[in-house]
This record gives sequence, C-alpha cells and structure tokens, in this order.
Amino acid sequence: MADDIGAAAFDEFYDATSMRLVRYAYALTGNVADAQDIAQEAFARAWQRWDSVRGFDSPEAWVRRVATNLATSRFRRDRTARAAAHKLLAGDVPEISPDAVALIASLRALPERQRVVLVLHYVADLPVSQIAAELRCPVGSVKAWLSRGREGLAVALSDCGGNRGGGRARRPSSEVTDG
Repeated sequence: MADDIGAAAFDEFYDATSMRLVRYAYALTGNVADAQDIAQEAFARAWQRWDSVRGFDSPEAWVRRVATNLATSRFRRDRTARAAAHKLLAGDVPEISPDAVALIASLRALPERQRVVLVLHYVADLPVSQIAAELRCPVGSVKAWLSRGREGLAVALSDCGGNRGGGRARRPSSEVTDG
C-alpha cells in the first residue's frame, strides 16, 4: 500500500514538473534530444531515491540540480571529445597510396580464414604457431590458408592492377615457419 502511495506521488510529481525540467535542460544544452535524455535520467535518479527526495522542501529543485550536473558532465565530455577529434584531425595523416587501396580490396576478396591468417602473419607479425593457437586450429591448416591466401592475393592484385612491377605478382618476403 505504501509503495502504491509512493508511486502515485511520484507520478503526480512527474506530471507536474517534467515539461519544466525538459525546458530547463534544453536551455542548458540547446539540444532537444539531449534535454529529454537529461530530464529522463534526472527523474530516474529521483525515482530510485524517491523515499528521501519526496521529503525535501523542493523535490523539483533536487531534480533540477541533478539535471544541471548531468548537463555539465555531458558538456565536459563533449568538449573533451571535440578536443581529441581536433588533435587527431590536426595531425599529419598520411595519404593512402593506390597500392594500399588495391591491397585492401584484394584482401577483402579472399575467404575470411585466408584473409585473417595473412593479416595476422604479415601485418601483426605473428608466427604460424601463435596464429594456430589463437584460431584454435592445427598449424598445418594455418600454413595451408597462408599458401592459398598468397596465391589468391596474387591473382586478385594482378586482376585489379595492383601488380605495378609488371609480370608475375611477387610473394611476400617473409617465409612461413613454425616458430
């Protein structure tokens, strides 16, 4: 019975104050979606503590304070994210060469296992034994996938013009070993 009374009191409080809180949060953030999210979170926190919040002189002031804190946190988080993005964009980003684009496109044309073992072996510099352990498969399977993957990659690169040296596509220089 007491829970029903508390729920009814919260519902009445929410109905009376929710639009004011959304308008308040909108004034703080300038974004309707953010304002609605902040108001919803503030009311959810009030509901979790409703037994004590409803005893305050002004439960609405408490919810407004929570909304203010949420808006401030969101603003700081967004500002930090923008600063980080700006630093990333301000750095020298190397241009992607046509050969790199051709290589990636050719890798995408391979079956998944071949692509994965090629990238693990040649990009991540993992030995065949470690690749086998990570993929939970026999070493022989990894060697077969590497061999087939190199062949498929050579064909795909020659088909898309990635073999700029003319003639036959070259094999990657690293040898496949057990270690």
